[in-house]
Amino acid sequence: MTTPMTAAELYRHGLELLLEKDIGAWVDLWDTDGVLEFPFAPEGWPSRLDGKAAVGAYMRHYPDHVDLHDFPDVKIHQTTVPETIVVEMRGVGRLVKTDTPYDMTYIAVVTAEGGLITSYRDYWNPLAASQPGTDFAGANR
Repeated sequence: MTTPMTAAELYRHGLELLLEKDIGAWVDLWDTDGVLEFPFAPEGWPSRLDGKAAVGAYMRHYPDHVDLHDFPDVKIHQTTVPETIVVEMRGVGRLVKTDTPYDMTYIAVVTAEGGLITSYRDYWNPLAASQPGTDFAGANR
């Protein structure tokens, strides 16, 4: 029997999958009932996605909008709850539509149980969503 990945291992693996643009495999890291929240979502953008299917639908076109190149400066902090981590990181690349640089700082609070993501709160800069070519969440689809 294989030991499930820790939250930190799962998160780092997920970053590799995003760089490979393997959104299907990234979604497979989610529990069926996993919840993705965006506490600072701008008006018109989703603030909560319930379930793996909703997360998959939200992320399906992400590589068509953001071409990620790297996640420099990833810092994973373990909390007093073994299943929960806090992550500080940057995502860098380019916006596909405008071919302009993409550089976003994130803080995420992630819980994984049984080797799957059950909760992910993504704190990102909502002002960045107002820049041309940043409809990477499909809010205007």
